[in-house]
Amino acid sequence: MALDVLLGLQWGDEGKGKIVDVLTPKYDIIARFQGGPNAGHTLEFNGIKHVLHTIPSGIFRDNVLNVVGNGVVIDPIIFQKEIDALTKMDVIVNDKLFISKKAHLILPTHRLLDAASEKAKGKEKIGSTLKGIGPTYMDKTGRNGLRVGDILSSNFQEKYEQLKSKHCKMLDFQEFDYDLTEMETEWFKSIEFLRTLNIIDSEHFLNAQMKEGLSILAEGAQGTLLDIDFGTYPFVTSSNTVTAGTATGLGIAPNKIEGVNGIFKAYVTRVGGGPFPTELLDKTGADMQKAGHEFGATTGRPRRCGWLDLPALKYAIMINGVTELSMMKADVLSGFDPIKVCTHYKIGDELYDYFPYDICDEEIEPVYMELKGWKEDLTKLESIDQIPSQLSDYIEFLESELETPITIVSVGPNRNQTLLRN
Repeated sequence: MALDVLLGLQWGDEGKGKIVDVLTPKYDIIARFQGGPNAGHTLEFNGIKHVLHTIPSGIFRDNVLNVVGNGVVIDPIIFQKEIDALTKMDVIVNDKLFISKKAHLILPTHRLLDAASEKAKGKEKIGSTLKGIGPTYMDKTGRNGLRVGDILSSNFQEKYEQLKSKHCKMLDFQEFDYDLTEMETEWFKSIEFLRTLNIIDSEHFLNAQMKEGLSILAEGAQGTLLDIDFGTYPFVTSSNTVTAGTATGLGIAPNKIEGVNGIFKAYVTRVGGGPFPTELLDKTGADMQKAGHEFGATTGRPRRCGWLDLPALKYAIMINGVTELSMMKADVLSGFDPIKVCTHYKIGDELYDYFPYDICDEEIEPVYMELKGWKEDLTKLESIDQIPSQLSDYIEFLESELETPITIVSVGPNRNQTLLRN
């Protein structure tokens, strides 16, 4: 059995959690392949809003296994709180949640290093969520990290103290004040909890399940434009958020990957610093933020808003090998007329219809095409046949430009506010 991938094509916050939840009944296993608790996947059903940070978004469906892959970094404290919250809602977790031994652990000192680094950057800070993600991935590539499997070894405490000592020297050098006592107490309690969960050799588990004919959906976090290699560097995350990250983040061979569902908003948002060519700093942007309730699921920070960016979206589709698209938050654009779409970047005297090497230090003027908007409330629609003609024209225009079918149109946060297209 092959594996499908679902990931974001913009700067994160596209609505991946909802679509994973909608598609989960088609799969036997949902597997997270990168990122950490800096992710915030929001799902809404039965009148309740749920936000997941590390646990795969298939956890709410019965008879579906959920795997946290080796490419993920885990904060035991946040992980336990997430499970506790699910348990209080009578969601069965232990029987269907599995954690890779090779996933790396976020230490209390990783979070301190993250805060110290952002403080030192001052106005040049990248907008980190301060969850310790970057320092954890740095230790991973520097071959210093602690992994989930280490908590099962007899010398785990010794390994912890060695890494902690290294971090404390770095913090002292940066003259950063801290108190580890309370943080460590809570962290080690969560480590004890982590030991009670299903800790597995995930690469063997997943490949064995595929051999038995089970289907897998790989769930990405953040978005393509935050990828460490292909995003708007240095304003990026610390992992590979693209399709290629599935292979390294789960231990599944690239030739096993079949379909790639790319998620994008009908407009664009971004949290934190970094370039944003189509950002709207006027009333239209403020209205878009209000209509879309654009505040980060993890940090609560307001999201910057702007018109859809085709050069960036085409780039993301190319990098990921996207086979189908899901367009989110079409309902938010109701009442905006005209609707603009950026078709090119103007840099100096040159026009670019593709995503160039550097958009951080260049002065970019977006070139827009205008399309007629719609005023209808889309949130009550039950079929794609009921959408206004202007939205149909918008979708068909995008399909033509992106050369990829849009198979899902979301018209609200609830799982039943999802319109399917052939």
